[in-house]
Amino acid sequence: MSPHASRPLFFRNATQLLTLAGPPVPRRGAALGELGIIRDGAVLTLGSKILRVAPTRELEAEAHRWRAQVIDCRGRLVMPGFVDCHTHLVFASSRVDDYEQRIHGRSYEEIAAAGGGIGLSARQLREATPQELLVQASRFLREFAAHGTTTVEVKSGYGLDVAGEMKILEVVRRLRRISPMELVPTLLAAHALPPEYKGRSKAYVSLMSRRLIPAVARKKLAEFVDCFCDRGAFSVPECRQVLGAGIRHGLIPRVHAEQLSRTGASRLAVELGAASADHLDHVTEADIRALARSDVVATLVPGANFHLGLGIYPPARRLIDAGAVVALATDFNPGTSPTLNMQFILSLACSALRMTPAEAVTAATINAAYSLRRVDRLGSLEPGKQADLVVMDVSDYREIPYYFGWNHCVVTVKRGRIISERRAEL
Repeated sequence: MSPHASRPLFFRNATQLLTLAGPPVPRRGAALGELGIIRDGAVLTLGSKILRVAPTRELEAEAHRWRAQVIDCRGRLVMPGFVDCHTHLVFASSRVDDYEQRIHGRSYEEIAAAGGGIGLSARQLREATPQELLVQASRFLREFAAHGTTTVEVKSGYGLDVAGEMKILEVVRRLRRISPMELVPTLLAAHALPPEYKGRSKAYVSLMSRRLIPAVARKKLAEFVDCFCDRGAFSVPECRQVLGAGIRHGLIPRVHAEQLSRTGASRLAVELGAASADHLDHVTEADIRALARSDVVATLVPGANFHLGLGIYPPARRLIDAGAVVALATDFNPGTSPTLNMQFILSLACSALRMTPAEAVTAATINAAYSLRRVDRLGSLEPGKQADLVVMDVSDYREIPYYFGWNHCVVTVKRGRIISERRAEL
């Protein structure tokens, strides 16, 4: 890791420099495939910002004047750091028993009813100390960085009570102070119904709305509020109450929508002007049209479909063709998507969702940044934007999803500072 946190950096000789340059708006339709590629490109950073982006020959003299640290990309690819806009980073342990039970044919709902699922993660979290959670999450963040991710949205949701949810968000606050990564906290106030509230979902929703959300907002522990609106979780009216409480306290809504069944959750997201509606496996054509007419980001998380072995994936092509804003995320969590490799998500997006490699890159960078309300400074490589970029050991961006399951990332830069590198590869 470079000791020169504020020294100018000069990345030169990139065979392809993916700038994704353009106005700070989400990309839709054909614009989703426009990467703004500069051949033999270079990036010059100053402090935490990008100073200039141009062909290498145009920046050599200026980089020399700034006495910038030179990183010779040697024909590799440079692109914006991935923005992972849907994760459940803070949890206590894996759910490998659930995984094996699914292999034997048990469904997500059957496993949860038998004591697994989110309820198991909640019990594990209550037994873990904040320090244990912090240490594990820090290790995960180092792996995120090593795979090219520079910004991570982090949901709570495994507390299932006021104390547990606050415990997770306090850990996220500590992580934000010590990690070079950019973390965006979300209160997933209604993730699953705790066993002690069985048959009393209204009472639990009221507790979240009246006690937890005001406390989180008062302490500024979250920017967003989320709700799992689906079969076996919470209804549309219940999520409207939770998200409405969040809005009243200054939190921006996000929605887990239409993952296991069609509930109308995506329409709720549109109604409330949510930042994103995530999953969307069971949206209808009417839902797709409503999303396309809105600014709600359709965040697709194919890692969950892959890990659960569902056999179906969200209708990415229909969403894109309709003009919806589409983003990609890992949904990193212990139960349904235990991957933090966004490069693998790009592979799934191309092979299973039939997105083009260019569309997948855009969805995992600038559109994801838009869903986190950070498109003005993240998601593209342009002068004045934050210097968040990665060097990939490929010569063509299409090779990132093509060589699936690999880690192509050799350098990760956050705010103008190298936070991860494989020196043997440089």
